Amino acid sequence: MERNEQLHEEAEEALDQINKKTGRNMPQAVGTAVLLVALILGSLLFSIDLFVLLVVVFMILALWELRVDFATVGLHIPVVMLWLCSAFTLIATYYAPYHLITMSMSIIVSIILVSIAASAKLSFGNRLSLAVAGKLSSTDASARMESSFNHDGGELHHSRLSHVAVSVLTVLYIPLLASCIIIPLTFNEHPIAHAIMLVFLPALSDTGGLFAGAWLGKHKLSPRISPKKSVEGLIGSMLFAMVGAFAVFACTYDSSVWASRWWVPIVAGILIGTVGTFGDLCASMLKRDIGIKDMGHLLKGHGGVMDRVDSILMSAPFTCALLWITGL
Repeated sequence: MERNEQLHEEAEEALDQINKKTGRNMPQAVGTAVLLVALILGSLLFSIDLFVLLVVVFMILALWELRVDFATVGLHIPVVMLWLCSAFTLIATYYAPYHLITMSMSIIVSIILVSIAASAKLSFGNRLSLAVAGKLSSTDASARMESSFNHDGGELHHSRLSHVAVSVLTVLYIPLLASCIIIPLTFNEHPIAHAIMLVFLPALSDTGGLFAGAWLGKHKLSPRISPKKSVEGLIGSMLFAMVGAFAVFACTYDSSVWASRWWVPIVAGILIGTVGTFGDLCASMLKRDIGIKDMGHLLKGHGGVMDRVDSILMSAPFTCALLWITGL
């Protein structure tokens, strides 16, 4: 009995050490990851249209998280207009016959409509205030004091142009980059392979960076922005993404493609590992400036939806371009 208790305590200590190194609750993170993988693979195997709908849902959730995060520092983005424009852009990009033209025109119109809505600064109900209060209750005291929700005047200390600028940035960050996940589903007749490369390779890269950084990380990559990021983690990210790309390549293409484009998985691994890490650093910098730990709390062990899709969004245009240029 004493032996079992000792082993249990040692296991808990080891798990605590892993959680401290990775900065997250690993059992929760693994469980959430398994559910997400099952959900995405299920949608892909059932219908590509369902996968497109799933992307739209995730982007809608990500926009709400950004709305709450920006609101903690008094910045307003018109989330309803962003929802409408993002959903229309992603769905139209997939179903319209001229995908790139449709995406471009939709983004231009979205920027105009979102800018007008941001200038109006309309809000409905008290749901946002409650969400901001919940966000601030889990962050540090200095961030709570700096929040506009704790001062008279609220959002008035920001100029109208600031609200428009951050709203336009959101259009470029969410619907534009997410459209680069949709476009590869429409060419060269390999939508499932393309979707897996776009979604799972950045996630695999994150996993490689997490484990390599936790066990081997000694040289800090950017200690001011993200103290847990390391050079070893970056190398692990690239290697894991590379292995994943070779696996997708092997299951999708025949020997003639291998003979002429064997180097593509290597390039894909380096691109996704590097750009995905850069996306994580950009999100970390944004969170540090706002004064929050996670973008949200919807995904147990992972933080918010934005915490999981930042590297996917940043990698999407590069992966899309690589698949297009190489004819895959």
